[in-house]
Amino acid sequence: MSDVKRLNRDPADRLQDPWLSIGIFARRSHLSPKALRLYDRTKLLSPAEVNPENGYRRYRESQLETAHLIARLRQLDMPLAQVATIVAAPDDRRGDALVAWWEAVERRLSGQREVLAYLLIKLAGKERNFDMFEIQERNIPEQFILTEQRHSTVSGLTDWFDDCMPRLHELAANHGGVTGPAFIIYHGEVNEESDGPVEVCVPVDPARKGELAAPTRVEPAHREAYTRIRKSLVEYPQILTAYDAVEQWIATNGKQVSGSPREVYFTDFMAAGPDDEVVDIAFPIG
Repeated sequence: MSDVKRLNRDPADRLQDPWLSIGIFARRSHLSPKALRLYDRTKLLSPAEVNPENGYRRYRESQLETAHLIARLRQLDMPLAQVATIVAAPDDRRGDALVAWWEAVERRLSGQREVLAYLLIKLAGKERNFDMFEIQERNIPEQFILTEQRHSTVSGLTDWFDDCMPRLHELAANHGGVTGPAFIIYHGEVNEESDGPVEVCVPVDPARKGELAAPTRVEPAHREAYTRIRKSLVEYPQILTAYDAVEQWIATNGKQVSGSPREVYFTDFMAAGPDDEVVDIAFPIG
């Protein structure tokens, strides 16, 4: 006797956790059969049993709780990969994972609203208006820096930054400490097709040069034009609006760009909220 038949004939099993056909399970879970087949293929929610002879799928009633969670997360337009992360998380961590995802959504939307305002002005045929940005100038002294450089498109930058920044800061802390804000220099265009290169820089005490088993160099003194932006605008491509604002200011004020653009991170980025100022978008000028 097959396993399928044996399970069908177990009354106690049916009473404790009844079997449901895919049609009944779809109706009670508010998920379509098509969606359930997709979730099975992606291993998000698989049937409790698939008949090897005819492919007939059955679910357990106890699976409805997970199905309801998936249905509600999808109502938030949450990508399936993120849904899978929350479903797989321990019960006491799911709320934290959901809040973290939603905060990222709000940061993106906040930045996109500012880009939308800019696009509406542009599409209306009006002059580009960057009044939302305050552009300033400052002198930057010569700095001795720990450095790491690589070629990367936009999609790979975040993972690299998350790995590189803590590592360089830890190395600096073990050799006299960080002497200024970390910054990232874009030596070439970075988007989904172009890969820089990009350089992460952490200023350190030049007197400790001989102790450092990592690439170092001197960043020359220079004057720069910059604007300070909130965390909500740091996401790509929203951040490009700030770059455009500084470049326009440089051009309209009769100045010249004399070096690669950079992002200067002067505060704890991870601890900041969406409306906190976290980074300067800067261009060396001559």
